[in-house]
Amino acid sequence: MPFSLPDLPFDTSNLMPFCSAETFQYHHGKHHAAYVTKLNDAINGTPLAELSLEEVILRSHAEGNKAVFNNAAQHFNHSFFWNCLAAAKEKQTNAADAPTTGPGPQISTLLDRDFGGLDQFKAAFNQAATTLFGSGWAWLAQNGSGKLEILQLKDADTPLIQGKKPLLTLDVWEHAYYIDFRNRRPDYINTFWDFINWDFVEKQLS
Repeated sequence: MPFSLPDLPFDTSNLMPFCSAETFQYHHGKHHAAYVTKLNDAINGTPLAELSLEEVILRSHAEGNKAVFNNAAQHFNHSFFWNCLAAAKEKQTNAADAPTTGPGPQISTLLDRDFGGLDQFKAAFNQAATTLFGSGWAWLAQNGSGKLEILQLKDADTPLIQGKKPLLTLDVWEHAYYIDFRNRRPDYINTFWDFINWDFVEKQLS
């Protein structure tokens, strides 16, 4: 079955000032949609069409098939990124059911252990996202021994190809923020912290 563009799990008018509805129109409706279309075109009629998205990513990477890998990984990365986002609690239709506004108990414990606390993690993550040259992603991931790591990954790279479990990501490709922030990537990064779906991050540890 062909891969499909996922619906966004939030109202696109509720993530300002982090991301405007216009940005989502281009970022989700055009950029992400193009990755899905190109991926389906590339694997149509091949054995890869019978695999899961994660399997396509790992197989195409191992085989050096960049045309498939780039589109499959970007489909995964963007889908994961959308799930990392949520409207601020005061903007939710039902605030009682809104995602929590801070890290849950499991991720808090690990952030304390591996970074010295949330503030120290935020500073290190901001540094990684700000200093990543060119296009790519800043990730919080968990390695095979359970330790949390911040990863600077270029272009379409993803923690999956390192055997690490993704927990949180921020897209720092220019198309993710240029409409709303122009070239002010640090301002985009700083605003991100008010719109994280910490419930989703916590669930990745289960």
